[in-house]
Amino acid sequence: MNPPSLPPWLQRQLKELRQQRGHALLLAGPSGLGQYDLALALARSWLCEAPTEQGACGHCGSCHAVAVHTHPDLCMLMPETLSLALGWPLDEASQKKIDDKDRKPSKLIRVEATRQAVTFTQFTRSRGDTKVVLVYPAERMNMESANTLLKTLEEPVGSVRFVLATEAAHQLLPTVRSRCLTHQLQWPSETEALPWLMAQGAQPMNAEQARAVWRAAGGRPDDALRWAAMGLSAQTWSQLPQALAHGQAQAMAEWEPALQLDVMQKVCHDAMAVASGAEPRFFEVAHLPPKAHLFRLQRWSQELMHAARSVEHPVNAGLRWEAWVSQAQQALSPRR
Repeated sequence: MNPPSLPPWLQRQLKELRQQRGHALLLAGPSGLGQYDLALALARSWLCEAPTEQGACGHCGSCHAVAVHTHPDLCMLMPETLSLALGWPLDEASQKKIDDKDRKPSKLIRVEATRQAVTFTQFTRSRGDTKVVLVYPAERMNMESANTLLKTLEEPVGSVRFVLATEAAHQLLPTVRSRCLTHQLQWPSETEALPWLMAQGAQPMNAEQARAVWRAAGGRPDDALRWAAMGLSAQTWSQLPQALAHGQAQAMAEWEPALQLDVMQKVCHDAMAVASGAEPRFFEVAHLPPKAHLFRLQRWSQELMHAARSVEHPVNAGLRWEAWVSQAQQALSPRR
């Protein structure tokens, strides 16, 4: 069973990271750059019985065990919600409590799971020469979880290696960061990313759609794949700023509130950039409403940041959406 192929920019970084000799690596960077994929590929290569320059061989028993999420020398330290979403098994006690509805899956890395990871490092290896603990997203460790891991992270017992991956390195304890070799994830170029994007999925995209989802994602590959999976077309994306300016953004009315808010923030960002004489990032200049007033855009930006704090709260979605569209229309109207 071959491991999933990495994009070329992640493959280059994997090759670099395999040359590192430190026992703890921290993969850091903004969201959407492939932290999880790179961390898992690195862990798989460390555990592989016949690794190559490109990483894991994909054929040995160890590679198969990682692929089916049963490798005894790999500990995945993640929030329970993410473990369940990605198919990584929980310990029996936690799974039973969740199944019995005694509690909900945790969105944080629980201290109990961290203690189990520390215990895992103390056991004898089952297959090869290495045991691996993968922590993702590392910023989901609370103070107690992080402190539980510190001593083992600094002085692991035997041949144990750690790979921590984060989308918010500034939220990690300085003592955690200081015990790791930090690798900043690289942003792929549009020239390299577009051919890769066009080859993804059951129905490959044309160049126009690939460029649209790439701009919608702000150059973040993981986000671009999610936009592509939604079937976002170049026409829909290009029309959104003008639609918001006219209070007619029905194309995004059924999207999740967090996604609606994300799009509005991108429109606001680009409109402010153009009003200030800078280049937009997410849309073409021609697709943005002309002559928007910078003061109103700044006020809209503040309103959007305020809305982001409560976007997950249960409210009347229809009324909230109408309020957001009204704010957008006022902010994007031509200055008088």
